[in-house]
Amino acid sequence: MKTNKKRNLVYIISIIISIIIGLWGILGSKSFEKAANSLMSGVTVNMGWLYLLSMLTFVIFALIVAFSRYGNIKLGKDDSKPEYSTISWFGMLFGAGMGIGLVFYGVAEPLSHYVAPIEYLTPGTPEAANFAMKASFMHWGIHPWANYSIIGLGLAYFQFRKDKPGLISTLFIPLLGEEKVKGPIGKIIDIFAVIATIAGVATSLGMGTLQINSGLSYLFNAPNNKMSWLVIVVVIAIIYIWTAVAGIDKGINTISNINLILAGTILVLSFIVGPKLMMLNSFTSGMGAYLDNFFQDSLALNPFGSNDWLLGWRIFYWAWWIAWAPFVGTFIARISKGRTVREFILGVSVAPALASIVWFSVFGSMGLNIATKLPLVQAKELASVSELALFKVFAQYPLGVILSVITVVLLCTFFITSANSATFVLSMFSQEGDLNPDKNKKLVWGILQALIAYALLLSGGISALQTASVAAAFPFIFIMLFVCVSIIKAFKKEKV
Repeated sequence: MKTNKKRNLVYIISIIISIIIGLWGILGSKSFEKAANSLMSGVTVNMGWLYLLSMLTFVIFALIVAFSRYGNIKLGKDDSKPEYSTISWFGMLFGAGMGIGLVFYGVAEPLSHYVAPIEYLTPGTPEAANFAMKASFMHWGIHPWANYSIIGLGLAYFQFRKDKPGLISTLFIPLLGEEKVKGPIGKIIDIFAVIATIAGVATSLGMGTLQINSGLSYLFNAPNNKMSWLVIVVVIAIIYIWTAVAGIDKGINTISNINLILAGTILVLSFIVGPKLMMLNSFTSGMGAYLDNFFQDSLALNPFGSNDWLLGWRIFYWAWWIAWAPFVGTFIARISKGRTVREFILGVSVAPALASIVWFSVFGSMGLNIATKLPLVQAKELASVSELALFKVFAQYPLGVILSVITVVLLCTFFITSANSATFVLSMFSQEGDLNPDKNKKLVWGILQALIAYALLLSGGISALQTASVAAAFPFIFIMLFVCVSIIKAFKKEKV
């Protein structure tokens, strides 16, 4: 009986806090936005240096561990085998880790950097275009994925090798001891992980709804209004809840495989119809600039001038990836039984980073190929509405309508892969880390995510919730730094 009370405590408190945050965003949207912006400004302006140092630390830590003697440790018993094929594993972790963001920003971000680059560059110049690609590679390259691997590696190790619960608090067992982790400190950590997850995913659901509706409106003149948002949210929610309830094997894995096929198809078709030489040159030149300036850009801050671009883009991104780390790391851990530490880190950090860079090489080049031929005023107009930028660019190429239709479907599958994996993880968090949580909890969390996303769309609070969730996740920097120490402490006990 005592265990059940503890089990329900995280679940009940998390739901209450989620509802309170949602209601504040809906009923007091202006005060919520003001509070979120103030919190975000305070965190990024004063702690930008810590975000930069921490994210670089996660990259270095992950790579050192991968190529150390600990790289051969199995995430499971010594005789365990991977539960999923490498392709299915990659499809699930890639869909959960980046989700709709790649489609949303694939064209829009390079265009944004081209028309409004960092302070020392002139907008609309070749230098701005080169910077746009390098910056996009940095934001979607190895940093976010190494960040995810910290939580994921620790959880996969403790879940499958040490038979511990799939909870963020579990990662602190080597530092605090099992009794303290089961007490109030552990519960606070787990509740915080739930809130960070639902806030992050609700904002992505809202952003995804807007882009899907924009695509349908642009292609088929579908109405872009509150009723359309409701239809999209309801249809997508039914699918992601159904796939989450069906489980990883029957639901999430199937959608992730479809998603991977669609992403590969649109990537290949875009390369065929797009400026191939520019794409190849952008990949080569961008990779060179990315690697050559890796450490400098990882720690870039201007102590004697403006940091507006860095605060608005890089540091915001680093904060956003850290906010997503509990959810994505937990889901990646859940599907990684039987992998070695080295295989896990390279598969989670390096492979998806390369895939993201290829993605931006193709779609970023398509956008810049159009923008560089336009006057700066028109290029700014092209970049002004992020959710429409991709569709406007596709319209300038052969097979543009086909590419746009595939994109809308891809947006839906990316939408679903993020939401169903989040629903699964939230259910794990609120059921003592059970690796196969109850269907009822999946249903509750799935519905709650959809309700919060739609309600905040109606009140205009999606961007404010995103800002609030990113700022509120600041303490996770320290949690993840301690997790690095905890992982090494646990690994030192292994006979390797």
